[in-house]
Amino acid sequence: MLLTIHPDNPQPRYIQQVVECLRDGGVIIYPTDTIYGIGCNIFNAEAIARIARIKNIDAKKAQFSFICSDLSHLSDYAKSVSTPIFRLLKAALPGPYTFILNASRQVPKQLKTKKDTVGIRIPDNKICAEIVKLLGHPLMSASLPMDGDVEYYTDPELMYEQFGNLVDIVIDGGPGHTLSSTVIDCTRDQAVLVREGAGEWESLIS
Repeated sequence: MLLTIHPDNPQPRYIQQVVECLRDGGVIIYPTDTIYGIGCNIFNAEAIARIARIKNIDAKKAQFSFICSDLSHLSDYAKSVSTPIFRLLKAALPGPYTFILNASRQVPKQLKTKKDTVGIRIPDNKICAEIVKLLGHPLMSASLPMDGDVEYYTDPELMYEQFGNLVDIVIDGGPGHTLSSTVIDCTRDQAVLVREGAGEWESLIS
């Protein structure tokens, strides 16, 4: 299903429809403040396995991240962070960043990396935020499989043509961006840039 949701005023009935799909083990493609993502309920192992198959990757080796609605989820899914790191998170979020943090025990086993870490995202995107708020816990997130054709992963209608038979809902929240999030490792006291993307790194640490 291709579902058009208003990016500034997401229709509550459509958000409800998406959340019911996620609770039933569905897989969705949805907008963020960077590229469109593919995601599911973090507590549904079969849905996570479906995404791994779509991306043709080993779920145990995949680096999935969590989409949260605000920093209140931090204490649930990440171990406590130092004051400087917390200030960094507060300054950057919501925004186009993924922060790698030490995972807490509440992170489902299949979503932990070998290093026992978890990637946390709080996108500056109303559709995303409303879905996570209603769901009541983070959304598992991964990037769409990319074949070098920028057009298909910025245009929801083309995403639907490509993935409509593999996922349950493709949300059309307007054109996507071409840059992924900036990834920052915060597992130690000093933040380390892992991948430069849409978020400005220099302005964060200056």
